[in-house]
Amino acid sequence: MTSSGELTRRSNGRKMGNRRMISKTVTQTQRFLRLPLEAQALYFHLIQNSDDDGVVEAFPVVRMIGVSEDSLGLLIVKDFIRPLNDEMVYFITDFHEQNKVRADRKVNSVYADLLREVVPDIELTEPRQRVDRPKKPPEKVGQPRDNQRADMGQQNISQYKSSQDNLSQSRSSQDNLSQSRSSQQDEDEHENPIFEKLKSAFGQMSVNGTMMEEVRDLLEIHGKELVIYALEVTILNAGKSIRYTRSILSNWQGLGLKTVEQVKQHEEQRQKLKQSSKQAEPISREEWLKTRTEENPF
Repeated sequence: MTSSGELTRRSNGRKMGNRRMISKTVTQTQRFLRLPLEAQALYFHLIQNSDDDGVVEAFPVVRMIGVSEDSLGLLIVKDFIRPLNDEMVYFITDFHEQNKVRADRKVNSVYADLLREVVPDIELTEPRQRVDRPKKPPEKVGQPRDNQRADMGQQNISQYKSSQDNLSQSRSSQDNLSQSRSSQQDEDEHENPIFEKLKSAFGQMSVNGTMMEEVRDLLEIHGKELVIYALEVTILNAGKSIRYTRSILSNWQGLGLKTVEQVKQHEEQRQKLKQSSKQAEPISREEWLKTRTEENPF
């Protein structure tokens, strides 16, 4: 996976922006506020670590703040992020709504081609140099500038102390986050039953970005209730992959069954026909002799 240092080197020596805007139109909505605090915190960190096209490598972020990968799944289901590959590279769907990067400061994402492939209708800003400013020559590394002062060391010490204070506050926030995680577990299961069904059906380690993308397609085609019921049938029949669930839904679609009620009625009728066919089967000679009487010799 590409490190942040590699991303900088691969961007022609230009640094990507280290400031990101977060809009209330995204974070003060019911869709966002009903997420658990851990998933909300992860979203903020993903925004902060994204490049100028809204693409972020999530694995180092997850490790850095110590959250569960389940939170990534929640953000995918709620359409806050979209997986670009199987290496935990994601596109933040509301990035361009919240951030406008000037063309003269824009650095193209190293995943720009992949982003256009997964999100073909996206419009990316092309970087260009300002005509009213000549290009600055690169500074020589290791040589002090004329305006550098001898007391820079003291400023660095002060900045270090400030960073330590911020780190302590961050750890305190993480403690509060852990305490609230258990109290919100029941609410998470209610809010996201599909994610819980996926874990029950295939195991937590198997639920990745690719699977969540397939589930999103199934939700758009069949609806939430039918997908949940298909996952329950998958669990009951010990299905091994999401392809099994997809085949169940395709079979129902071929039969014209569009609701859970229709599926249940069809299953009841199928069971009745199965039982009636068993009753119509020929009986053995011994059983026939028992039922033979003078009124009914045959």
